Amino acid sequence: MSQRSPHRWSWNQNMAAPSSDTRAGRAERSVRERVPPLLTDLYQFTMAYAYWRAGRHQEPAVFELFFRDNPFGGGFSLFAGLLDCLLFLRSFHFTDGDVEFLRSVLPPATDPAFFQFLRDLDCSGVTLCSVPEGTVVFARVPLMEVAGPLAVVQLLETSLLCLVNYASLVCSNAARFRLAAGPRRKLLEMGLRRAQGPDGGLTASRYSHIGGFDLTSNVQAGFLFGIPVAGTMAHSYVTSFTSLEEVWPQTLVAVNGDPDPVDVVSLTKGWLSRVCELLGAEPGKIREGELAAFLSYAIAYPQNFLPVIDSYSVGCGLLNFCAVALALSELGFRPVGVRLDSGDLCGQSVDVRRVFRLCSEHFSIPSFESLLIVGTNNISEQSVAELNKKENEINVVGVGTHLVTCTRQPSLGCVYKLVEVRGRPRMKISEDPQKSTVPGRKAVYRLVDAEGHPFLDLLCLAADSPPEAGVPLSCFPLGCGDAATSVTPAQVTCLRQEVFSKGQVTQPLCSAAETRAKVQSSLQTLHPRHKRLQEPDSYTVALSEKLRNLVTEIQRGSSGDSNFLFAN
Repeated sequence: MSQRSPHRWSWNQNMAAPSSDTRAGRAERSVRERVPPLLTDLYQFTMAYAYWRAGRHQEPAVFELFFRDNPFGGGFSLFAGLLDCLLFLRSFHFTDGDVEFLRSVLPPATDPAFFQFLRDLDCSGVTLCSVPEGTVVFARVPLMEVAGPLAVVQLLETSLLCLVNYASLVCSNAARFRLAAGPRRKLLEMGLRRAQGPDGGLTASRYSHIGGFDLTSNVQAGFLFGIPVAGTMAHSYVTSFTSLEEVWPQTLVAVNGDPDPVDVVSLTKGWLSRVCELLGAEPGKIREGELAAFLSYAIAYPQNFLPVIDSYSVGCGLLNFCAVALALSELGFRPVGVRLDSGDLCGQSVDVRRVFRLCSEHFSIPSFESLLIVGTNNISEQSVAELNKKENEINVVGVGTHLVTCTRQPSLGCVYKLVEVRGRPRMKISEDPQKSTVPGRKAVYRLVDAEGHPFLDLLCLAADSPPEAGVPLSCFPLGCGDAATSVTPAQVTCLRQEVFSKGQVTQPLCSAAETRAKVQSSLQTLHPRHKRLQEPDSYTVALSEKLRNLVTEIQRGSSGDSNFLFAN
């Protein structure tokens, strides 16, 4: 990329981009290392043993994965984590070491033949149907259907929930930040140091990018997933310098090809005097250590100069930046911009931009007017939204804690519930209606209106005839009691597809970039009333008439029918 191209993201231009095949291999190794079969709850093994002991372990069973409420008080979520689920299923098997450890923790009375059963176990009998990763989804809609032998699909529960819960939550959080920021402002994820451990940090970087963030500070995430990486400098770098004598080397060779090195320190001192004269500032109040830090960094990275300027005061830092940046410009380099990390970011950015424009006009350097201003400082969704209400000149927003820790809601609350065994529907019935499940194997359809906006997700029995575009249908919205409603879709989409069968992934694996594009296209179809950040309209999820009748039949017969399984 040319060093004179406007608003270039040159912080990472020297990184070699690994091929997509290389990244896919790294991602699969990462999943195998992070999510071995033992990354689950002990009771999954005790239940599997009980199924095996009773001779029920091969019974065909179906589980569904869904969440009960949209996160962050919003109107939607994003489904993420599917790729890792597929890689996990493909590599699922127990090693000798795994089995020996299980032998040591399960009760001594456990039949030794069960451990051989585990050693031979894989997912060759498992079928997974799923919503595509990156799709906008809603509460109570089954995102994944996992079918296969009862023991193995039971064993998969915790691992699949672990892979989907946080990925979907942080991806949804990132999408809300993107909606708050608008389409033009760049977003930098920088939460690794605040994340819940290394795996949490990597997952946050990956799915924040998929959810709409442009850049990450996480180098390992860039290596594994191909996310553009960016960074500036810390206050510690600035405060480590005290004198211009610490700047070394003190020279640069100009871009124009003149082989004679230029004394950048002397050049910068001259520019500092001119900037102070232009702005009516006193050169004697300049922090020499800060100027030395800026110079040292600029000499190391003359085409990537973007320092933090508020280690002491924004006014002082701005003068030092302008002096160094103007010296770089004279030598043919192009500085990138500044970072603000405290105080009134909006007001400061306006003041900084005004100085940039003055320098641009007075010193006849057009590019100075368009230098980047990066804002960081405990940024939340609310503070990003407020940027659009206040005058400001911030080009890039860096977000850490409130993004990766999902401060407003730390868990999505996905659950994994049994809906069918041996071809017969199963239902959990609870005194809390929210915790009751919808029985039976299902098809899920998204109904779209004439303007292209989805307006209802319909859950049907798998054997039901699918809804048709232009044909009225009667359905029962969840949460509305026994009330039926009639709707006529302009378009109908089958929401789930088979993605894993007979031990193999049956759909092409999507890259992070492809899933990121899917997120944006899916969000664009959503009606604005459903993606409002505050007080959105509720999206309708409904049952078909036959599915509603099945629910009613099971509820009525539950007290006397021992054939229905009341799972925890």
